[in-house]
Amino acid sequence: MTAVLLSLYACLALALNAPEGHSHPKGEDPHDAKPDRCKGIEFDAITPDEKGNTFFFKGDHLWKGFSGPAELSNNIFNELDDSHHLGHVDAAFRMHHQDDLNVHDHIYFFLDDKVFSYYNYTLEQGYPVEIQQEFPGVPSHLDAAVECPKGECITDSVLFFKGNEIYSFDIKTKSVKKKVWAHLPNCTSAFRWLEHYYCFHGYNFTRFHHVSGDVTGTYPKDARNYFMRCGEGFGHGDGARRQRCSEVKLNAITTDDKGRSYAFQDAMYIRLDTHRDGSHHFPISRLWKEISVVVDAVFNYGDNMYIIQGDQVYIYKSAVHYTLIEGYPKPLKEELGIDGPVDAAFLCPNQHIVNVIQGQKMYDIDLAATPRAVKMERPIPFPEIDAGFCDADGVKVFIGPEYYSYQSPMILAMGKIKPAPQKISPEKFGCEK
Repeated sequence: MTAVLLSLYACLALALNAPEGHSHPKGEDPHDAKPDRCKGIEFDAITPDEKGNTFFFKGDHLWKGFSGPAELSNNIFNELDDSHHLGHVDAAFRMHHQDDLNVHDHIYFFLDDKVFSYYNYTLEQGYPVEIQQEFPGVPSHLDAAVECPKGECITDSVLFFKGNEIYSFDIKTKSVKKKVWAHLPNCTSAFRWLEHYYCFHGYNFTRFHHVSGDVTGTYPKDARNYFMRCGEGFGHGDGARRQRCSEVKLNAITTDDKGRSYAFQDAMYIRLDTHRDGSHHFPISRLWKEISVVVDAVFNYGDNMYIIQGDQVYIYKSAVHYTLIEGYPKPLKEELGIDGPVDAAFLCPNQHIVNVIQGQKMYDIDLAATPRAVKMERPIPFPEIDAGFCDADGVKVFIGPEYYSYQSPMILAMGKIKPAPQKISPEKFGCEK
């Protein structure tokens, strides 16, 4: 590795037109000046780690997270730059391959023709190795790389970028398919965040489809408005201030058959199962294009998501991207045998009875029956609730920034004494205390 580092240093010195071993012109050490990403930077690489921290790399510096100052890369990944003269990282990604826990969640860094594998900020034994040894068919001197998990790509894969050529690498079979995405800007870094894929170029980014490379929407956009906190003059939507947990008031909450959990608040939603990669509110219409205003209740049954809005119900297929089933929305009365609006709805795991709450009453509706109709009506000890949810731990009913836990819907209906309320937490909901 020493020989590789010395060679890289020599190349960097030539590129800077400064002889090896000599000071920088005007007596400045280029490693003393910290870059400021809020002044507009073209990143060399972006990757999350196994803990969910996102690292942005530029030269021999990095930023940890979406705010804060730069620091030398070797402060965290010290084997990358033992002599402080490595210069930059070509590409990086976090491996997604749950079939092999020896590599799953490891970070891979690419430097010229070498690849480094890290876990818990420690270089794995035997690394670095030649890129071709670990990823046969993938070229050296890459521009960018990003993981593409099974379910989004056909198999667990990695997308490697070099110019407008993209190499789709199947992790299991180690086969490569080469594509040309001439319409996409040359990506100096790539990033997968909350199942969306971003190509960074200059200080801008373009969101693209991970299979076709297609770009939809208005791009490029300034990364400083979305992927970092740069203060006055930057930011978008509700990003100026994170909501306090005491201000949270949910409209609905659910988990689909793929384990994706969503909380709905006003016209926005937040992913709950991806909190290690940061939390962010998005417009509901971003995933459910036909829904543009507040929803009343949401629940999942099989591979379908039911979104109730007033006296209408929308049913979506919960594939990689949600698709409205033809013929919907339909009247709630026609679909579930109950008049809207409702306050909440939830379905416990491996059950076919959906519990719909309306005022101080809970209705049991058998989704396996035809036609669907109310099987049972029971009172609940709350005059009104905002949202309800049921998982393996039982039922949770949300009222403002608090929730109450019950072992089952039956105990919720029969309980005479309310359990102690629990506070919505910043760890789960991305709010501030």
